[in-house]
Amino acid sequence: MASINQNRYPDRLPDFLNLGVWLRIVLIVTFLSFVVVVLRTDDWHAMIENFSIASLRVQPTLVLCLLALSMTSPWLRRLDYRVGVVAVLAIVTGITVLAHRVGSPFLDVDPGPVGRPLFIALTATALVLFYFFLRSRALSPALTEARLQALQARIRPHFLFNSITAVLSLVRSEPKRAEAALEDMADLFRVLMADNRDLAPLADEVELCRQYLDLEQLRLGDRLSIDWHVDNMPRDAMVPPLVLQPLLENAVYHGIEPSPDPGVVSINIYQVRGEVHIVLRNPYRKEGRHHAGNKMALGNIRERLALHFDAEARLESRVEDNAYQVHIRVPYVTEKPEAKRT
Repeated sequence: MASINQNRYPDRLPDFLNLGVWLRIVLIVTFLSFVVVVLRTDDWHAMIENFSIASLRVQPTLVLCLLALSMTSPWLRRLDYRVGVVAVLAIVTGITVLAHRVGSPFLDVDPGPVGRPLFIALTATALVLFYFFLRSRALSPALTEARLQALQARIRPHFLFNSITAVLSLVRSEPKRAEAALEDMADLFRVLMADNRDLAPLADEVELCRQYLDLEQLRLGDRLSIDWHVDNMPRDAMVPPLVLQPLLENAVYHGIEPSPDPGVVSINIYQVRGEVHIVLRNPYRKEGRHHAGNKMALGNIRERLALHFDAEARLESRVEDNAYQVHIRVPYVTEKPEAKRT
């Protein structure tokens, strides 16, 4: 376990382009503003009015700071953590001074000395950064745990046994096909056993899934048909590794294997503006343990999506027209993650 603990994620600034980060910052600053108003107000009847006035002064500056941090977020996240903190404080200082001098006339108030609002802004920024620092430290073991859970749930023993049996049946009759299948198995398990905490290109995930489905078709034959729709797929999009393979495994295990009739697994991947959509459909069977099996995989993937993309990623599942559908939405991100320090 020592080696796992040593692979903790390095400290990094939050992604200021993330909607969830924006929401948390707004809530924290609003709460701090309310606390300041409460501490400074003796008359509880005047609290709402004072809080409204404080919000009128704070929120425009907050929005400007968030816009500036969003524009510089890719650059900030490439910096060393301590240097990045100093850069964030410098940006907040500049925006606060500018908003204080320029915005006061629009609010028809005396700007007064800039020292007090600057002190409040920097204190709030420090508290926000400290919150995200603690959150990052808390999520670091969660990412490791999510990886271990995914490792345990990725490949069922029956798949390995059945695949080896299928390959053995081809060794004499179709040796080249058996050799290709063994190469697919080696590639598949090499990825499965790797440290898959960083985002990876979507094209790599699709290639891995093709190898996995080739192995499944080797043993299921005509019972399994694959319908790929990836012409509009953004190949450079970054996604959590193994976000699709466990769902395909469930699709085969619960939707194809129990039925003697042929079935189709459909994979549709496309981009709409700033989002990447992954839609998976497979035959739905009411009997068996379909619900229980899928919930385990869905829960694991939801956790990893939230850890990587916060509120900007979604996973929805539903049953329609005798088919089970899973729809994943993730932000279109192309920046490759930095190498992690150990």
